[in-house]
Amino acid sequence: MDFTSENWRKSSYSGTTSDCVEVAFEGSAAAVRDSKDPAGGALVLGRAAFAALVVQAGAQRSDLLRE
Repeated sequence: MDFTSENWRKSSYSGTTSDCVEVAFEGSAAAVRDSKDPAGGALVLGRAAFAALVVQAGAQRSDLLRE
């Protein structure tokens, strides 16, 4: 999938800083990228996986980062 021409958007909580991630949707996929490095690539997920990521991030599941 080519997300280069998609409408990338960032959270309204980010304000005017560039320290955030951006997301774009195309069909059944969601892409996430670093707003500071938009040419650096994107993580592409299915919409269900993206929704789960958002839920887990909102729950601050730091236990998922442990080895």
